[in-house]
Amino acid sequence: MEETNELTLFLANLDEKQVPEAVYSRCKALFLDWLASAYASKKLHPIPLFEHFAQYMGPQTGKATILVSEKSTSAYFAAFVNAACSHLVEQDDLHNSSVLHPATVVFPAAFAAAQDLDISGKDFLLACITGYEAGIRIGEFLGRSHYKIFHTTATVGTLAAAVAVGKLMKFSQSQFLHLIGTAGTQAAGLWEFLKDAADSKQLHTAKAAANGLLAAYFTRDGLTGAQNILQGRQGLAEGMSSDAQPEFLNDQLGQRWALLETSFKYHASCRHTHPAADALLMLMKKNALKFEDISEITAHVHQAAIDVLGLVTIPKTIHQAKFSMGTVLGLIAVYADAGLDSFKKHALEDDNVISIRDKVRMILDQEIDKNYPKKWLGKVTVKTKKNQVFSELVTDPKGDPLNTLTQQELEEKFIKLCDFSGMFNEIERKKIIKNTWKLDQFSHVSELFN
Repeated sequence: MEETNELTLFLANLDEKQVPEAVYSRCKALFLDWLASAYASKKLHPIPLFEHFAQYMGPQTGKATILVSEKSTSAYFAAFVNAACSHLVEQDDLHNSSVLHPATVVFPAAFAAAQDLDISGKDFLLACITGYEAGIRIGEFLGRSHYKIFHTTATVGTLAAAVAVGKLMKFSQSQFLHLIGTAGTQAAGLWEFLKDAADSKQLHTAKAAANGLLAAYFTRDGLTGAQNILQGRQGLAEGMSSDAQPEFLNDQLGQRWALLETSFKYHASCRHTHPAADALLMLMKKNALKFEDISEITAHVHQAAIDVLGLVTIPKTIHQAKFSMGTVLGLIAVYADAGLDSFKKHALEDDNVISIRDKVRMILDQEIDKNYPKKWLGKVTVKTKKNQVFSELVTDPKGDPLNTLTQQELEEKFIKLCDFSGMFNEIERKKIIKNTWKLDQFSHVSELFN
């Protein structure tokens, strides 16, 4: 378990002086993006169910905040609800090569614990950076075979959340080993829910964040965990992967900042649809095509896109439609937009979108699959009713590190997502944005809401 030991030693010893300013800045941007995703889910199914459960089972007041209701509760239930909220509208971040959505598990756990423990903004950001660095490497370690069956954000997310809270508590290397053991034995989350349009995806992140927080608080009090949960003969890799690569666990620690590789989501859909959506948007603009011209669309994709998106043929809910390549490309073709409003108004019953949806097929492209997961390439081929054939390739989808969202675009996205759910007035939204950019100056993270 040499790689695990090196990782946990790095986690324990990492201090603010070792972290480049660019990483702190990016972390604040990712945090703002996470807040936007959480706020956008207000009153949308199934979030009220999570709020009701927290109200029924948890304390009526506490030191931590449920974002969409602005009510207080315990750190555990705040992490639980906020993690569910931020993974509903499919606008939260993604790290390509680990296929992990770090924000939706790291930030809810760390923010709730930071409120509970009276942590400063600077220490909160360092903890979140630590959670990202650990979670991303563990996701890469478990490999493509893990993601085919398991929802990595649920499984690995439990460990990423735990590490972030453990860093808030200033754990030693020994404590991090126990922490990862206790978090790892709780890791769960399967993709089967997509076939049924079930609500499991939000439960996945809720449990991952809450269980990660639970693992940290238990470890602080002396609960022991398996010392080799990642690489052991009966550990995570053995049970959940057939292509685990231990060298990822300690890959360039302190030199490669994996957090900087994280992508923002531009479209409000599963990230596997984004490369093709960008390619289709570019193709139609470049060739002045209208959706009425199209007779067939072929999306050239990697295998993981087929594994996940292939489960959805005719979507039954708006959330399931976000995992339908046909629906996403239908929205792009008809409205040149796959945002929250477009999904709400047009995803399920718009005849034009449905007509395009039925003309879309996915095929495995070996070149695209070879580059995945490090690069998520997008390629589409369109055949018109006049038998014209057009193709377009996108190498860096909108939101990727090499084609990232600017600060202005992130702020516009925050306002747009808050507007979608009716969260806050204009002055309040601008205040939260302003406070997020100076979060590292606050002596307590709850000053964000001042």
